[in-house]
Formats: sequence, C-alpha cells, structure tokens
Amino acid sequence: MLDSAAALARRLRLPGGARGAASWDLGLAAVLAAASFVPQLAGNGLQFGQLAVRPADTWSVLLTLGQCLPLSVRRRWPLLCLVVVTGSFAAFQSLGYRTDFASAGLFVAVYSAGAHLGRSRRGVAAVATAGYVALSVTLHALRSPERLIDYGTFYLALVICWRAGSWMRARQAAEVERRRESAQQATAAERARIVREIHDVVTHHVTAIVVQADSAQYLVGSAPDRAVDSLSAISGTGRRALAELRHLLGVLEGPEGAAGPRPGVPAPSVEEAPASGRFRDLVERTRLAGQPAELFEDGDDAPIAGAAQHAAYRVVQEALTNAVKHAPGRRTVVRVRYGTEIRIDVTSAGPVIAERAFTPGRGLTGLRERVNLCGGELSAGARPGGGFVVSARIPSAGVRE
Repeated sequence: MLDSAAALARRLRLPGGARGAASWDLGLAAVLAAASFVPQLAGNGLQFGQLAVRPADTWSVLLTLGQCLPLSVRRRWPLLCLVVVTGSFAAFQSLGYRTDFASAGLFVAVYSAGAHLGRSRRGVAAVATAGYVALSVTLHALRSPERLIDYGTFYLALVICWRAGSWMRARQAAEVERRRESAQQATAAERARIVREIHDVVTHHVTAIVVQADSAQYLVGSAPDRAVDSLSAISGTGRRALAELRHLLGVLEGPEGAAGPRPGVPAPSVEEAPASGRFRDLVERTRLAGQPAELFEDGDDAPIAGAAQHAAYRVVQEALTNAVKHAPGRRTVVRVRYGTEIRIDVTSAGPVIAERAFTPGRGLTGLRERVNLCGGELSAGARPGGGFVVSARIPSAGVRE
C-alpha cells in the first residue's frame, strides 16, 4: 500500500515535502475503504435520513468507494474531493443503503476543503449549503423520520469541520509568512555584513594605495630606490585587496560557485577572510604607506576563533585607515591585550581633528555593530591632548585551546 502511495505521489509531481502527505492521504483512503467492507464494522458510520434499509448491490459498493477513495487527493484537488464525496454520500443516504464506515469520509472531505481550498471559498460554501438543504428536503419527501433539529445539528457538525479546516489554513499561512519574514531578515542581515566587509576592504586598501602613490610621486626624482619600494607596496596592497574581494564574491556566490556544486567543499564564510587577525601585517603595511605605526601586544596571544578574531582584525584595520586619512604622518600606536577579553586601543597623535573625523558614518557604525554582535563594546573619539583614540573590548570566550 505504501509503495503504491509513493508511486501516485510521483505521478502527481508533488514537491518533496508534499509527497509524504500524499502517501498518508492515499493510505487513509485505502484504510477507510477496506474498513467499509469489514462485517464487524458494519453500521458504525454516519446514518442520516433513517430510511428503510435497502439491500447492498453494485451501486452501494460504488457509492461506498466514492465516499472514501477521493480522500487520496484531498489536498491537491480539495474541490473535486468534496464534490465526489458529498455527492456519493447524498446518493447513498437517499437510496436507503445500510450505513458503513465510508460515510466518515464526509467530515474529512469538508475539513479538507476548508483547509486546502484556495479560491471561491465563499461560493463553494454557499453551493454546499444549498446542496445540503436540497438533500434535507429530499430525505423529508422520502418520509425520513429526522426532525428539523436533527438536520440543524448535522449541518452544525459540518460547519465545525469547515471552520476547523479554515483555522488550520490560517495557521499555516501565518507560519509561512513568519518564515518568509525570517528569511528576509536573515538576507538583510547578511547583506549588511557583506556591505560592511566591502567597505572595510575597499576603504583600507584604497586609502593605502592613494597615500603610497602620492609618496611615490615625490620620491621619483629625489630618491628613486624609495620610489620603487612605494610602487612595490602599492602592488602588494592591490593584490591583497583583490584577494579579499574575491573571497567576498565567493561568499556571495555560495558553495556552488560558477562551475556548479563542489562535493565536500563547505560554504565560504565572511569570518574566513584572508589575513584575519594578523595585526603585525596591518601595522607593517600602514608603516609602508608612510604612517609611523607601532604595535604592542601583551598577554597570551593564542589564536582567536571565528567572529571575535575577525572583529578584532577589522577594528585595527579601520582605526589605522582613519589614522592615515585624518592624522597623516602622526605617530600611531596599536595596543592589544589578551586575557578573559581582548582589549584594543589605537591612538594617534596630532591636532584635535577627531570631532570631524569621527562623526558616525558607515565605517564606525558598521564596526560598532560588528563588535556588539560579539558581545563587546567600541568607542572612538578625540583625545584631550590632541589626536584620537579607538578602543574596543571583545570577549575572548572563543579563544582556541
């Protein structure tokens, strides 16, 4: 039975999540049909009309199957299921056949219509009500002993089934909407992360390239050897920028890449950008750009894992970029202290220009969000004696053993 249900689901071309439901519906229809012909279960169905019992014949068998087999497509074609089941039930009761287990399919069909019918719901409900009135009049004309209250009670039961299906439909729709909103929020958050990454990469490297190029212009005539060093630094900075941009493009492209899925290759992560956490390299490149920069590290400098490592790297990178832009040629000091938390202080000497330099913008705003996501804090502003300072505190719970 389960094999035939799966085969039917494949023929219906249902999506993967719906094939299990189709198999279950087919099983329900088959069980209900089989139970209708078990002698021990005879008389345990819905008896509506109480007409004289008519002996079973071919028509009774067909009408019995018509009340249960359509349930196999109750989700895919709920209107067809409702029409066939209710029509078979009405004919079965009007002809006065002995009740059987298949009549319970009426309630399932009504519930399914309420839950899965998409269009013209009010019209279908109105037509169904009119059909029920016609059946009641027909049964009364056939001298059914049912009273008005009996007809009303049975109709109320059908309405309850319909409303239960409608409630389930509304609940499922709300769940779909919730998942859609969650997906949109996740997409927006990921897009914001990529924007922050691109800003950090482009701003830092392009600023270094511009400063190095300006320096090389002045050195071409006076100190050719140093000009060559500046040009080499520009080349290295450009290559690093390209490497990081390629990585970000790989994050956007996903694990499939341009050549399709690659088995065993995990999806790239923003936190896995090249050179993450290598503070000495950042300071050295800043020094090559003509900015006097120093690095001091205290404590156990065990490798920092994941987002904390990446956030610490970006803090130092953004602070050095601001030093090159807003305090060119001024001594810049980077201090990193390791412990239960990573503390970073980047200070730059010079005139008080930080009020203009540190007006909240994309760089500092994105950097503060990045640090906050790691459970840390970031501050940036002017120093009392001139220059500016960028300070960050990042929990080191992710430090690898």
